[in-house]
Amino acid sequence: MLVGSGMSMSLLIVTLVFSLPFGLVLTLLNTGRNRAARAVTGVYIMILRGTPLLLQMFFIYFGIPIFFISVGMNPRDFTLGAFESCAIAFVLNYAAYFAEIFRGGLLAVDKGQYEAAKVLGMNKYQTFTRIIMPQMIRISLPAVANEAIILVKDTALMTALSVQELLFYTKSVVNKTTNIAYFAVAALFYLVMSWALSVLFKRLEKKYRMD
Repeated sequence: MLVGSGMSMSLLIVTLVFSLPFGLVLTLLNTGRNRAARAVTGVYIMILRGTPLLLQMFFIYFGIPIFFISVGMNPRDFTLGAFESCAIAFVLNYAAYFAEIFRGGLLAVDKGQYEAAKVLGMNKYQTFTRIIMPQMIRISLPAVANEAIILVKDTALMTALSVQELLFYTKSVVNKTTNIAYFAVAALFYLVMSWALSVLFKRLEKKYRMD
């Protein structure tokens, strides 16, 4: 179960490291002036948020090989492992959620901040990186923290693709021992991971409030 929790933590870290910046990029495209970019990102966010994460995992793991078979190519050259498929699905899915969170934070920034930056002679890049983005992050942090806690629990979905994560090993132990107390032990693992993330984000919120 300790090994399995390590696999769960790996997915958690990979998802946060890649989905947060990807979500920020989606936000910038979705709120920019380019209509085509807004349309594409809008459809992407709608699809990824509107369909089950488990279905997206299945689509990547089973769908990609089937696609290459249909076009006459060898699927073995493009087959992804179960963990890699889960990681891609999680990153794509959570980036869509983070994009909406960041968009809400961006829209909540007072318009006067833009005018003040312009008076100070800042260009658009300086305005965004020095004035707007820090405020957007501060506003968005509570919602990002909540989504990260949900992510901890969602890592259990990996067991559907037989990835040897925490829930996978827990079920194996329970089946062998018929002792359901191990489910409580697994719950404790998830609680500890959730608690650690909560502490981390509270410190980040405190830091941004002080800044």
